[in-house]
Amino acid sequence: MNFDWEFNGLPLHVLIVHAVVIVVPLAALCAVLTAFWPAVRRRLGIVTPLSALAALVLVPLAVQAGEWLQSRLVTITPLLGAHTSLGETLLPWVIALFLVAALQWGWYCYINGDGARSASVLRSRTGRLIATVIIDLVVVVSAVGAVVTVALIGESGSRAVWTGLFTS
Repeated sequence: MNFDWEFNGLPLHVLIVHAVVIVVPLAALCAVLTAFWPAVRRRLGIVTPLSALAALVLVPLAVQAGEWLQSRLVTITPLLGAHTSLGETLLPWVIALFLVAALQWGWYCYINGDGARSASVLRSRTGRLIATVIIDLVVVVSAVGAVVTVALIGESGSRAVWTGLFTS
């Protein structure tokens, strides 16, 4: 399928990237707050995994739009090559963030949260505590990994676009 990744003459990569830069850190923040703040956990509920799902949808779109844009450039600079390479590293982090956000939501909603909707799968309080700590640790690692990767990709992209455009 040959899709034209443009809107009103503007490459869609630029627009989609701005959504990624907002949604990935938002999903990461929601997941971390859900892990450590029960009042926020109750208020966010399904919003956390849904925001991570939105990030999971947006990242491949940004990559495809970026590949389309790169295929139309006359010169591929080393800075652009670095940006492209970094851009390909975000999807695994976002997949992990989505999976753990969904697991976390199910864990707190149905198994181990305040007013959990089903009898605990783990009868042992120690077992539930260990599982909770592991889930929350994986949440923090995937959230930090996703946000740091977004920052690195964004910095490399802006450097690729803006380096050499201005003289001092």
